[in-house]
Amino acid sequence: MEDKKKITFHISRFDTCRDEETGPRLKDYTVYVHDGARVLDVLIAVRDELDPTLSFRYCCGAGQCGSCAVLINKKPGLACMTEAKDGMTIEPLDLPVIKDLVVDLGAFLKNMPGLVSSENAELPSKENIDKIKPIRDCIECLCCVSVCPAMDVADFEGPALMRQEMRLALDPRDKRDRIPLCVEEEGLFTCTSCQACWKACPKHIEIPGKAIEKLRELANKEGLTLPRHKEVAELVKTTGRSVERHEEALMEMIPEVIEPYGEVKKEVGFFVGCLYNLRLPKTALDAIEVLKRNGIRIIVPKEQVCCGSPLLRTGQASYVPELMKKNIECFEKRGIKTVMTMCAGCGSTLKNNYGGKPFRVVDINELLTETGIEVPEKLDVRVTYHDPCHLMRGQDITSQPRELLKMVAGEFIEMPAKCCGSGGGVKSGLPDEAKALGEERSKEIDKTGCDVVITSCPFCETHIQSCTEKPVKNINSLLLEGYKKKDEMMNKSLNKK
Repeated sequence: MEDKKKITFHISRFDTCRDEETGPRLKDYTVYVHDGARVLDVLIAVRDELDPTLSFRYCCGAGQCGSCAVLINKKPGLACMTEAKDGMTIEPLDLPVIKDLVVDLGAFLKNMPGLVSSENAELPSKENIDKIKPIRDCIECLCCVSVCPAMDVADFEGPALMRQEMRLALDPRDKRDRIPLCVEEEGLFTCTSCQACWKACPKHIEIPGKAIEKLRELANKEGLTLPRHKEVAELVKTTGRSVERHEEALMEMIPEVIEPYGEVKKEVGFFVGCLYNLRLPKTALDAIEVLKRNGIRIIVPKEQVCCGSPLLRTGQASYVPELMKKNIECFEKRGIKTVMTMCAGCGSTLKNNYGGKPFRVVDINELLTETGIEVPEKLDVRVTYHDPCHLMRGQDITSQPRELLKMVAGEFIEMPAKCCGSGGGVKSGLPDEAKALGEERSKEIDKTGCDVVITSCPFCETHIQSCTEKPVKNINSLLLEGYKKKDEMMNKSLNKK
């Protein structure tokens, strides 16, 4: 055993014939394996040395077949490609379980479409081959299906099937028009663009951007875009904004240049976004106060328009280049080197869809943690945090909001990260689905016992607020409360003197 290390795994055991009433249970197993062993090596050792009844799948052992996909510490992954570490919890994918780590793949794979060639079919062009390459490497492990929130509440065939539909749509050898079927029977517009499928995919296939949004573009060309999505696109074209005006706009309330209270530490351009400009100006004003207090000069070009995200996500991309051009030019001509966003969707779009931009894009949470902020007074409040999908997965921002929250909240309680249902055009086009996902969020919120829900996205903020009785606030509004409390305490102290 000198050249081996001890590994203890917590492995889910479940038998549909025996454990249906009690449900799955975790059982601990300890084995000795060589350094660099994979999770699959440990499972094989457990089966061979300790418990021959343990059931799991594997085949190639090289990350090419997808058979050994499991949940590893609650995240989907291939057992053969993941290094084994002591204390890992191994569970089946979040799919119907047959036994232990073996799930029912057949129920999902039976509907996977295949190519049906016609006579005199042409070979794919190089252009189409280049579009097929990023989406062709699926190994049908169904990690993507196991994490899809839309499939839990709506009639959606799932990301794996959508990827295959796009792959076939790009191949001229398949002469079928699959788009009406995708829209009417397979749930093309039920995807919330949460990107959980992409992040779970062992082959890193960007299913939302490279498949689902592209299928929606084809649907748009065939006149199959949802009516409400068409209305939003028309609003963007006529007003430059994706929402209607209900009150005084933020950009009418503030000057173009906003100076900080003290020394200038940084200068940023502020990309406001449609919702903060027209629906939640008070939240944006709170953020401006926090920025001013922390030495940040803010420049707000008044010509800026919608970032284009609502059009990109719903397959109406033809007008987006014009929006991009306007937005890039209004910051570039002012010599702005850093553009700050508050909206998770705007930030993700500017970072990932705006090619060739001459400035850096940062989310406000990044900006504040990079700058280093004045510590606010702690508030006597229990908070939980909802990770916006376009912040967590679209921008890889998770630690920064928590760092800020822990400065000001008396108690911070984590809850599982999951889409609230407001993205991908679902909130506007399929409100019943959005409501169902919002209600799932509400259940998780109630479990935390929090006083307030904090998030960092206007879509999440407004949607979650419609689904829970708990107050929902932006993180900057909470920081400002902490600063106000600090000022009050200081004033009281000075008055006593």
